Amino acid sequence: MSVAVCVDVGSTYTKAAVVDLEAGRLVGAGSAPTTVGSDVLRGLDAAVAAATAGLGVRGAPWYVCSSAGGGLRLAVVGYEPLVTAQAGRRVGLSAGANVVHVAAGRLGGAQVAALRAARPDVVLLVGGTDGGDGETVTHNATRLARARWRVPVVLAGNVDVRDELGALLAGAGVPVTVAENVLPRIGVLAPASARAAIREVFLRHVIGGKRLSRGPRFGRLVRAATPDAVLGGVEVLADALGGDLAVVDVGGATTDVYSVLTPDERAGGPGREVAGSLWRARTVEGDLGVRWSAPGVLRAAAEERLLAPGEEARLAAAAAVRAAEPGFLPSDEAGRAVDARFAALAATVALRRHARGAGTGERAGRDLRDVRLLVGSGGVLRHAAAVDAAGVLGGVLADHGGGWPLPRAARPVVDVDYVLAAGGLLAGEHPVAARALLRHHLDR
Repeated sequence: MSVAVCVDVGSTYTKAAVVDLEAGRLVGAGSAPTTVGSDVLRGLDAAVAAATAGLGVRGAPWYVCSSAGGGLRLAVVGYEPLVTAQAGRRVGLSAGANVVHVAAGRLGGAQVAALRAARPDVVLLVGGTDGGDGETVTHNATRLARARWRVPVVLAGNVDVRDELGALLAGAGVPVTVAENVLPRIGVLAPASARAAIREVFLRHVIGGKRLSRGPRFGRLVRAATPDAVLGGVEVLADALGGDLAVVDVGGATTDVYSVLTPDERAGGPGREVAGSLWRARTVEGDLGVRWSAPGVLRAAAEERLLAPGEEARLAAAAAVRAAEPGFLPSDEAGRAVDARFAALAATVALRRHARGAGTGERAGRDLRDVRLLVGSGGVLRHAAAVDAAGVLGGVLADHGGGWPLPRAARPVVDVDYVLAAGGLLAGEHPVAARALLRHHLDR
């Protein structure tokens, strides 16, 4: 049996999956607490040992993604907020980054200070369409060079000045990677080159810089940021499905939403966005999570009028416990019901924001009416009773008060076996196995 070991080193738990590459099936799984406090390899090796126990597999290749240590923190610096800065933000999210700062226009002393304060791992420097404005991105690159900037920069702006500015930054000691323009023309968003460059910088600079492990082995094993791997799996599944797809991943600190839409007449017309349409997209809701961000879930749900009278007060103590003890696991049915309620609220608010574009800087949201499959992910859903997990996704699909057009015929499914990340990790070298794995476990 030819197998591969796929591992996601998460912020709390490390999950390992053993995939039969010939059959495209999961044949083993295991998990262990992520050992950020000592060396992440301890938890990684423990998870792999649990997943491979009794299988008799030796020498199988490992495919690893990681969000440990806060994942990939990205700052975007662009020309103006509704065009190149917004385009850069969308590209950063699609690359699996947590976009922690967005600046637009010419950087001054205060803006550089704010950029430093955001503590990004990578800066995506964009600005101007090809042949358009080159002055703003030139000013910003020069400002970073003079500021003795040492955080890696991905430069993906106006082609007319890009090579010159890349040389300027490199000459000033700034770690710089040059990519194609994220917005070559108004309304045309080109994420592939910048997304690949961000992934390369993450692997080359960020993983080692987070000091998650004492030796080079962990850096050699990691192939992607976890959200980047998950989006890769979502893309494979959408291509296999042949239609629109959405995923809501409810975590302890954030709730991520992924959607893959089929380009059609929505790409043109008077409603076209000048920052371009990204048909394969991800949004991150940093205030929505069932542990660290549980109080944020209550605040957001209250603002969205999703809570019953008195419910916010009843759930406040439970939210505080979960925020203070991220490793908390409910021991009874009442506690598990509270977890399910937090998950339902987080998923509903996150899908509303993703679809409406609210709070993301998007002028138009995502048209999810043709979504055929809604996948729920995250530990709170995987470990919930099937009826509770189904209730969370069913509530999202029945959210008529959200101000967005609901999917007309979506089928809900939970990624119980945690195969989306594995599918994304395998997609490059084993596309047939990745496709079979995702179809077998999620599109039955």
